[in-house]
Amino acid sequence: MKPIFFKVFIFISIIAIHFAGYSQSNVTPDKPYLTVLGTVQDGGLPHIGCQKTCCANASLAQQNSLKVTALSVTQPKINSTLLFEATPEIISQWGQLPNIPSGIFLTHAHMGHYAGLLHLGREALGAKNIPVLVMPRMKSFLKQNAPWSQLVELENINLIELEDNVKNKIGQLYITPILVPHRDEFSETVAYQIQGPKKTVLFLPDIDKWSRWENDLAEILKEVDYAFIDATFFDESELNYRPIEEIPHPLVKETISLLQPLSKKLKNKVFFIHMNHTNPMLDRKSEATKWVLKQGFNIAREGQTFKL
Repeated sequence: MKPIFFKVFIFISIIAIHFAGYSQSNVTPDKPYLTVLGTVQDGGLPHIGCQKTCCANASLAQQNSLKVTALSVTQPKINSTLLFEATPEIISQWGQLPNIPSGIFLTHAHMGHYAGLLHLGREALGAKNIPVLVMPRMKSFLKQNAPWSQLVELENINLIELEDNVKNKIGQLYITPILVPHRDEFSETVAYQIQGPKKTVLFLPDIDKWSRWENDLAEILKEVDYAFIDATFFDESELNYRPIEEIPHPLVKETISLLQPLSKKLKNKVFFIHMNHTNPMLDRKSEATKWVLKQGFNIAREGQTFKL
């Protein structure tokens, strides 16, 4: 396994505007904290064209306020909030933030992770130079293809290029992109390591099979305190409508089998996220949910906060 963190690149860009009226009971007023803004795969829930029970009964989404996967990280001392992913549900997720984001980190160019950028354009927010932090191929993709290129031309967003395994300092945080194997039609794909004053987080919503990654997930769990990892599909029963070769995410059952030999402490760091609309883990009362928790792992839920 190659070292994950070996260089330091200092980046500070804060253009935050403070919004009043926001509070979290599970955080310390002056300390950085992370908030889960969504846990569903790109297509959301209900999912377009789906006639299965999971989508026909939309009350599940309504009761649990299920949104597409995103995180925010807030540093109250400097009135800074960072948004991880610009999802199709950015309007409602934006409304949950205590500040206008001082930066938006994108993992890759699949719809659930960057489509929300459109709302920053002149037809909607008309944002002014919001930093959008991306890898080189993602930067080129946004600059060279409409309508994203218009966001750049009108200076709604300011693209800032990141480098694999290079730390970026923002306030009290160090944020490091880590390349992961995925279907990279338009851009590369990264996970992010988010290092706070006391806690470190891995955010890895999309990856192909763990065996295709040059890093060892079990070893990485030793380096972090929380790991939000790909849980797109629970098992094979969800894949009866598309070939697995087209969507080779690690099944949750596969991930649990891979990590089963680990200690209870390490397994407890895992928070499964990015669940497809068919994934029974979205239902807090499902047998799948109970089984995952019994194995010693966690399932991310919207609204959860974590001190950093």
